[in-house]
Amino acid sequence: MAVDRAAFAVDEFLPDLFVTCFVKVKTMSDWTKIVALQDIPRLGSRVVRSAGKEIALFRTEDDRVFALHNSCPHKGGPLSQGIVYGDKVACPLHNWRISLVDGQAEEPDEGHTACFAVKVEDGMVYLGI
Repeated sequence: MAVDRAAFAVDEFLPDLFVTCFVKVKTMSDWTKIVALQDIPRLGSRVVRSAGKEIALFRTEDDRVFALHNSCPHKGGPLSQGIVYGDKVACPLHNWRISLVDGQAEEPDEGHTACFAVKVEDGMVYLGI
């Protein structure tokens, strides 16, 4: 079993996927194979559609992968079309900077978008669904 120790935002968007400051133990059946790491460009993204919702997978320059609801908390801009830098993405509509780690908007802006559990094993990206 894999232990997921990241803090995730609580939201109504697929609520069973979220953890808030707790450790959630995931079994292999909780993880869904999504895409090969090499198919997500460095400093880029890919979109996964699940139950009519969009989840954006982001890859940083150092090959870390993050998953966020593909919607900026400001005006709903598609974060997957934004610019990835460090561990943030800049919304393409109004340049709000959103943390890939916790989905929080960078000050002075306020708000957050949902985060999802993600892991990389043997070159494959898995989403905790």
